[in-house]
Amino acid sequence: MLEIAARQTQLEQAFSKLTGLVITVFLFALIVIAAFWLAERTSEKLQKYIKYLIFLTPALVFLFIGLIGPALRTLYLSFRDARGENFVGWENYHWAFTQPEILEVLKNTGIWMVVAPLASTGFGLTIAVLTDRMRRPGVVKSLIFMPMAISFVGAGIIWKFVYQFQPNDRVAEIGLLSQIAEWLGFVPTNWILTSPLNTFLLIIVFVWIQTGFAMVVLSAAIKAIPDEILEASMLDGASGWKRFAKVTVPMIRGTIIVVLSTITIGALKVFDIIRTMTGGNFKTSVIANEMYNQSFRALNYGTGSALAIILFIGVLPLVVYNVIHLRRERAER
Repeated sequence: MLEIAARQTQLEQAFSKLTGLVITVFLFALIVIAAFWLAERTSEKLQKYIKYLIFLTPALVFLFIGLIGPALRTLYLSFRDARGENFVGWENYHWAFTQPEILEVLKNTGIWMVVAPLASTGFGLTIAVLTDRMRRPGVVKSLIFMPMAISFVGAGIIWKFVYQFQPNDRVAEIGLLSQIAEWLGFVPTNWILTSPLNTFLLIIVFVWIQTGFAMVVLSAAIKAIPDEILEASMLDGASGWKRFAKVTVPMIRGTIIVVLSTITIGALKVFDIIRTMTGGNFKTSVIANEMYNQSFRALNYGTGSALAIILFIGVLPLVVYNVIHLRRERAER
């Protein structure tokens, strides 16, 4: 009897939700029909504004519900206590910049922010330049770009096997890095436990994925350089390195900046690799991972929201710079 009652309750709830969905869609359709009906009976100037209202309003509503609303609530909670009940002012931000473990998190985030974009863009640019004059660069570029198809979680699992360490000498090493260290005559160590080496080993995973993105974008920019400019530099006796430093890099400077800032944003928000490989332990945590720990494991919504706002403030200037740079490029064209 209890099972029948539970199923009946579930069916009633499902029917109620379905009814609500149908009513919502019906009301939305009525509003759209009414808007078009009114638009047909107004002047051309007014029709223009009604058209914008019809097509932009749903997008703006969903933008507010999914982005602006949660952002404002996060900002509000960052000034409240753990349960969001009492106002505590700047206490959560003071905690974020004074606690030794959070300072370690901020330091790791800074390392990610500097090393990961520079390495990814540097390798991507190098490969793009080296493959630019190849007859069939497609195979090389495909192999470099292939990791982009793998999620950060999948890449983390793959590289976790690469860094695997067997403390028992009687058991064969299955970790590629440990085996290479043995072949070279070194004693393998538990790589993931060794700080700060483990942070750089995690960055390698990110670089492995993002290098393909940098290579593709920069390669397209290099191919867009007019051949006349390169030929003129060759006639002037410029060597390969000088052509690269004095012609190629200045010509694609805007693209390099966009790639750098885009990868920097990704490095600032990195979460999946940390969570999959170390869980943020062994001094490898970053802001995004610590934000998750504070909000959903410690259930401290105040400190978790404060970390989210700090992350947002770190990403915002890069986004604004990208937008300004793209607008400037469009204006120049």
